[in-house]
Amino acid sequence: MSYKIAVVGATGNVGRAMLKILSDRRFPASEVVALASKRSIGKEVSYGETATLKVRALEDYDFSDTDIALFSPGSAVSKIYAPIAAKAGCVVIDNTSYFRMDPEIALVIPEVNAGALKDYRKTNIIANPNCSTMQMLVALKPLHDAAKIKRIVVSTYQSVSGAGKPAMDELFDQTKALFMNDKKEAQLFTKPIAFNVIPHIDSFIDNGSTKEEAKMVNETKKILDPNIEVIATCVRVPVFVGHSEAVVVEFDKPISVDEAREILEGAEGVVMYDELRDGGYSTPLECAGEDAVFVSRLRADPTVKHGLAMWIVSDNLRKGAALNTVQIAEELINNYGLAPKKLN
Repeated sequence: MSYKIAVVGATGNVGRAMLKILSDRRFPASEVVALASKRSIGKEVSYGETATLKVRALEDYDFSDTDIALFSPGSAVSKIYAPIAAKAGCVVIDNTSYFRMDPEIALVIPEVNAGALKDYRKTNIIANPNCSTMQMLVALKPLHDAAKIKRIVVSTYQSVSGAGKPAMDELFDQTKALFMNDKKEAQLFTKPIAFNVIPHIDSFIDNGSTKEEAKMVNETKKILDPNIEVIATCVRVPVFVGHSEAVVVEFDKPISVDEAREILEGAEGVVMYDELRDGGYSTPLECAGEDAVFVSRLRADPTVKHGLAMWIVSDNLRKGAALNTVQIAEELINNYGLAPKKLN
């Protein structure tokens, strides 16, 4: 069987990554359609090593013969077009934040809570979690199965690609200008991002957190366990691709460093790289382009009764966004009976 797939937001960072991953993983697609706004009509995007696709207009597209749509066009666009696609019988896997906290819509990381997909036909929409939440929970779920997590304290170090290609351009332009003894004013960020860190992602809310920090709290509770307490500090750093996190976890019973290491070494989607030597840990630079979530610096936290600390790194454009959407589609096909509208 093969499926007709639409990629919505195909000209963006995540959309392009979706197209590459579909090709790399040899997804069973009879046809792949690249969709974006009307201003992108006729542009070409790569699909695989040699193929290119001409971009078509989302506004004019008929989803009635499309099996799966991978959405990453921004929340405002998903709000309008994801329900249209779903009503036409197309299964939407949405990478934006718009549907994540809707109680009727599953918020899914296949390695963590694939079972939430069982009722996907009720809405035909499945939400993809926030990139920072996703990589953290891929690492923490197998530990939570062994000893329930009570509390998480996480500080993120998030690359500019999480804010899109214009943000990557801003980092490049500011860095180049500084070396040329010039100055580029901040446009997308609240302060210069080159050679700086900014403890502010998304807008502030009433409790003093940002929306990005609230996403990590709320999504962790929805995906993993509503009883887990979470405090997050989300920081933008001058890295092009790859999010990093310093995570401290308190469990409800003892779990040793050796036990945790053994669990993580056998966990799906996790690479444990933790050696007590210079360079014996993962950083965004070597994780860019990789599918796994990398865990390093695993150690005991002596400040709480049952605590561990760790360092978690992943490519935010792949596992943090595009790869997870494709994995959800694969899960629907392999384990939840999603059949193509037209049998091939």
